[in-house]
Amino acid sequence: MKQRAILFALFLFITITMEAQTKQTIYQFKVKDLNGKTFDFASLKGKKILIVNTASKCGYTPQYDQLETIYNLYKNKNFVVVGFPANNFGSQEPGTNAEIATFCKLNYGVTFPMMSKISVKGNDMNEVYQFLTQKAKNGLKDSNVEWNFQKYLINEKGELEQVYLSGVEPTNAKIVNWIKG
Repeated sequence: MKQRAILFALFLFITITMEAQTKQTIYQFKVKDLNGKTFDFASLKGKKILIVNTASKCGYTPQYDQLETIYNLYKNKNFVVVGFPANNFGSQEPGTNAEIATFCKLNYGVTFPMMSKISVKGNDMNEVYQFLTQKAKNGLKDSNVEWNFQKYLINEKGELEQVYLSGVEPTNAKIVNWIKG
């Protein structure tokens, strides 16, 4: 009987330890922004975060306007948009970080945080997107980044809560209600 209790306790300990190791949040990541400065996701604790992969030469590029609109409407209400330029789809983000920064500011007045250009799929997928797309890391679901301007919604605890494909605009009622909720 004593051996059974010891084995059960050991099993429980291993299970809890494994769960703690695999349960991740967005707060563990540090990345570089478009200016090469370190951006620490831990600085966003307590905020809802919309993460989006962007591109300057895409049919969805005008979504920058809506992203900026919701950012400005809700940035003082514990919400932030974080953009990640990526050149993974149709070479639609060929620019350098400096060119991307200029494009976003001049054409769309972007003031929300924009990170340096990364890869959002394939063997060189950035670790943030590995977290966003792998259930083993995010605890919610597996997903593939299908195209530019796919949206990942992160709750105030740093956990992935929802994924929306490119065709769902940033000002869609589902996203706005999530921000307000």
